[in-house]
Amino acid sequence: MNEAQALADKLRRMALFAEIVDSGSISAAARRLGSTPSAVSQQLRLLERSLGLVLLHRSTRRLTLTEAGERYHPACAAMVAQARSADQALERLRDEPEGELRLAAPIGFGDRLASALEPLRRHPRLRLHLLLDDTPIDLIAERVDLALRVGRFTDSALVARRLGELQRVLGAAPRYLAERGWPRDPGELAGHDWLGLPPRSGAATALEFQGPQGARAEVRVEPRVLASQVTVLEALALEGWGLYVGMRDDVGAALDQGRLVPVLPDWRLEPAAVFAVTPRRDEQPAKVRHALRALQAHFGARGG
Repeated sequence: MNEAQALADKLRRMALFAEIVDSGSISAAARRLGSTPSAVSQQLRLLERSLGLVLLHRSTRRLTLTEAGERYHPACAAMVAQARSADQALERLRDEPEGELRLAAPIGFGDRLASALEPLRRHPRLRLHLLLDDTPIDLIAERVDLALRVGRFTDSALVARRLGELQRVLGAAPRYLAERGWPRDPGELAGHDWLGLPPRSGAATALEFQGPQGARAEVRVEPRVLASQVTVLEALALEGWGLYVGMRDDVGAALDQGRLVPVLPDWRLEPAAVFAVTPRRDEQPAKVRHALRALQAHFGARGG
C-alpha cells in the first residue's frame, strides 16, 4: 500500500471514530453510515492498531472514551467539521453567485453590459470586474471567467454560446463623401479609404453584403487607419478620414444627426454574431451561469 492510500484509509477511520462518538454506539454509527456493526468495529480496531492505543472502552451497555480517545476525538471531530464546511462552501459557489466575476468585452459593450447584467446586482456576495478592450485578450492568462466576442468564432480551445447578432452599418462623414465621391455599388468600395480594427489573422478584412433581388457581394478591404478601439475609429470617421463599419446601436445618434451618413443604403452588411465565450470546463460556477442567463435574456429579448 502506498503512502497516499494509507493516509486516505487513516482519514476515513478517523471520521468513522468521530461518527461513533457522535452517535453514541457502534450500531447507531453503522445505521447512519449505511454499514454493519461488525464492519464498523473492524475499522475501529484497525485505527486503534495503527495508533497503538485503545480509544474506546466497550461494554454491553455503553461506550466510553479512554484517555487517549478523549485527546484524539476533538481533532477527528474538527476534521469532519472542516470537510463539511468545505462542501458547504462549494455548494454556495455552485448555487449562489459569489466571488469575483471577471468579464471581458469590447469597449462599446459597456452600456449594454450595464443593462444586461442588472440582475446580478441582487447578489451581494458577487463582485464584478469588467475588462473592456476591443483587442481580444487571453482568457486563461487574464483569469477571465466569461468574454463577449463579436464576429466569426473559431477558437476550439474555448466554449462559445451564440447570444444573438448586431446590425452593422457602413457610414462616412458627409465631408469625406463630398471629397471622394459616393460609391454606387460594392465594387467601388475597394478604392476608398477605410478605418478598422487590426485584423486578427493579419489578412485583409472581408465584408459580405446583401443587395437588391438577393444579390450578394464580398469586398476585401485594407484599412488606411487601424486603431485598437472602436471609439477612436468612430471619431476618425466623423472627422472625414474614411469609411467605417459600426454597430447601428453605437452610431445611431451620429446617423440621426447627419454627422455620419449611410453608404450604399440598398446593400446590407451581414449582421455580426455575438458570442459568450468561456474556458473549457466541465462545470461552471454559479457566477458564470447566472451571468450567462442574464446575457442570453438580454440579447434574446432585444433580438440581438
